[in-house]
Amino acid sequence: MSRISIEQVKHVAHLARLAITDEEAEMFAKQLDAIITFAEQLNELDTENVPPTSHVLDMKNVMREDVPTPGLPLEEVLKNAPDHQDGQFRVPAILE
Repeated sequence: MSRISIEQVKHVAHLARLAITDEEAEMFAKQLDAIITFAEQLNELDTENVPPTSHVLDMKNVMREDVPTPGLPLEEVLKNAPDHQDGQFRVPAILE
């Protein structure tokens, strides 16, 4: 017996605004039933002593110290600016 009916698949497809045929609904019902069966098999595993993980690989965040460093020289930054004044970019006004 399938845990998900064809009517449920059609309802979800309708909510997602997906047009599916009766054959597709039947196929998706079988696929979703297989997924639910697999998830139930996973629930049978004893994970009592398994530490929770957020990723399958042993990854660590690579963080550097938050140390202030000097920026680019002002002359270097403004070198390619089409228009600048007093060390700032000048841009055309967009509001009147």
